[in-house]
Amino acid sequence: MNADAADVARLDPIAPLYREMRSGDWILRRWPDNIPLRGYWSAVRPVSGVVSLDRGADTWMSLMPVEIESQQIGISCAAGHVAVLGLGMGWATAATALRPEVTAVTVVERDRDLVALHEALDLFGRLPDGAGEKVRIVLADAFDWTPEAPVDLLMADIWLPLVGGDRVSDVRRMQEKIGAGRVYFWGQELELARHAVAAGRERLDDGDIAATAAAFGLPLAGLDAPDYAPRLRAAAAQWMNDEWLDARRPAFA
Repeated sequence: MNADAADVARLDPIAPLYREMRSGDWILRRWPDNIPLRGYWSAVRPVSGVVSLDRGADTWMSLMPVEIESQQIGISCAAGHVAVLGLGMGWATAATALRPEVTAVTVVERDRDLVALHEALDLFGRLPDGAGEKVRIVLADAFDWTPEAPVDLLMADIWLPLVGGDRVSDVRRMQEKIGAGRVYFWGQELELARHAVAAGRERLDDGDIAATAAAFGLPLAGLDAPDYAPRLRAAAAQWMNDEWLDARRPAFA
């Protein structure tokens, strides 16, 4: 979804397939319309049709613009066999399965209540053109799972905050067992930004990003997406807050 999208429900064919429901501590709920929300890299705008997956006081996934935009680059890279680590609302999985370039989607999720919620929701079974037949859910831990067939793209989203922790090391651990051809993980742009700046690459241009990605030692997908560097800088300006790795800061911080 591009930065000009004004209404998630109107532009996203997956959003209307959700309904309010509960499984264990997990709750799917629908938000009021016309809430002002900012995107991952785009500005604040009124949004309708937002659904979120909550547990306690935490929102683990939602159809807010920040969530949609922060997954879209990875989804646009999906082809062949895609492994999605972390089921969440299933939006990224559904959007991936809808791509004709994708032949199979394996979702790895360890929470039985969340898997049960999806069994009752039947989101994938209701996707158009039988796209959900590509999807298989495996009950396992993301750090322990080993694929039965080669994986073309690994998409990881197991974290609650958008940025923080040692996410790069987490993804390396997953990739050691999976050996995917390419990798895209949630918050990838923010991790590239904060590691680049910590290494003295404060311009955050294409060269800085490429050098930082090489240092990660991961076959990162999406770096050649249109306007990747400007989008990365915009996301960092909006969401990094105090999560930079040291005292260095780019000019926009």
